[in-house]
Amino acid sequence: MRVILDTNVLLGALISPHGPPDAIYRAWRAARFELVTSLAQLDELRRVSRYPKLKAVLPAHRIGTMVNNMQRAIVLEALPPLPQHITAADPNDAFLFALALASAADFLVTGDRRAGLLQCGGVGRTRIVTPAAFCEEVL
Repeated sequence: MRVILDTNVLLGALISPHGPPDAIYRAWRAARFELVTSLAQLDELRRVSRYPKLKAVLPAHRIGTMVNNMQRAIVLEALPPLPQHITAADPNDAFLFALALASAADFLVTGDRRAGLLQCGGVGRTRIVTPAAFCEEVL
């Protein structure tokens, strides 16, 4: 099973140990599923970790460890453009749709209810679910 974790889920795993995002991250580390990511997402993770509000709660070495761990995932270097009939409400999330389509992932797990990802329900064969729903259904 291939799974994409939105950056907000990855950050949630670091900020809130023992919550659903952390359980999902630990399940991947225990090889319960294949994590799919991209160079674009790794760059985003590094970039947002420098935001002042996150620097206060996340030491840089924890982000660095996560990025290093994610290098062992399936990392797509280049993502194809999205088909014209697929658009993301938040342009910053377009890479997640492209990643889902390119990798044929089973799930895209996101905690971002405002960006419209969850409202889509899916893209291609990829289901879009919350961390809690993924834990309930898969873990």
